[in-house]
Amino acid sequence: MNKVILIGNLTKDPEISTTPSGVSVCNISLAVPRSFSNADGERETDFFNITVWRTLAENCHKFVKKGSKIAVVGNIRNRSYDAPDGTRRYVTDIMAEQIDFLSTKNSNNTTEGKPEVEEVAKLKPIDDDGLPF
Repeated sequence: MNKVILIGNLTKDPEISTTPSGVSVCNISLAVPRSFSNADGERETDFFNITVWRTLAENCHKFVKKGSKIAVVGNIRNRSYDAPDGTRRYVTDIMAEQIDFLSTKNSNNTTEGKPEVEEVAKLKPIDDDGLPF
């Protein structure tokens, strides 16, 4: 079985392109902090290249950006190629099957311009002296 689940933050904005046959493909880089500290007491981070296809690729491009937190379910793919200097290079990628957006492009710490926050701010306190409970 080849299955991987990762939760982390994008290290850069998603890069989307289209194959000659018109299929969308998006490449993202994900930083995932380790759950333990090294010998110096520091938490290290692993970086993964993730490939996303079709509609999911288009949604990634639309809804997330550098710093966005996502959860990825996919599988590991190994490939190799010959570099211009004649050496053989090996690359490990994650092919995404599912991505959950844990934050979006518009997520930030301010509430300015958010209609639901503005509506709540307009509410007046209720006089509860007349309530039967």
